[in-house]
Amino acid sequence: MLEIRFHGRGGQGAVTAANLLAAAALKDGNKGVQSFPFFGGERRGAPVRAFARISDSEINLRSQVYHPDIVVVLDPHLIKSMDITAGLKRDGALVINTTEKPGDFDFSKKFKVATVDAAGISIQHNLLVGGVPIINTPILGAIPRVSNTVSLESIQDVITEQWKGESGEENAQAAKEAYELTEVNFP
Repeated sequence: MLEIRFHGRGGQGAVTAANLLAAAALKDGNKGVQSFPFFGGERRGAPVRAFARISDSEINLRSQVYHPDIVVVLDPHLIKSMDITAGLKRDGALVINTTEKPGDFDFSKKFKVATVDAAGISIQHNLLVGGVPIINTPILGAIPRVSNTVSLESIQDVITEQWKGESGEENAQAAKEAYELTEVNFP
């Protein structure tokens, strides 16, 4: 079973990203998927977590993800305020929305690190809500670079199913561009 933890801020789409990832995994033929948020009364901008599980069999586990295989960070500022690597499995990977290189992070000596400027890609594709870049759809494109559990094609399919028309196509194209621009460092 593959377990993923998303770190973001309210309004960045971490919960939607977890839901889309689970839907893409189901489309790829995985029999067990889960996605769920973990937050309280937070408002837009407050730190939030979301989780996804993907398995080739039914998933009976109902707890939050404590030992993820992959950690996805939508807001790189959270790295300074919390331990995003907490519980990350020894052979785990981090996917970070940043302009920095994978080797720029101290934890790149211990974990696989993938970086992509998802915010910049969102701006290029005019994926903005209230002037704020949408991070979730582009960063989903980086996940197939660190795990072969979910394909880029299925991610793009669920994005275009979620948002019809030009908006869906732009979001799917942003995911593809993120896939192509993601840099990965292996420890």
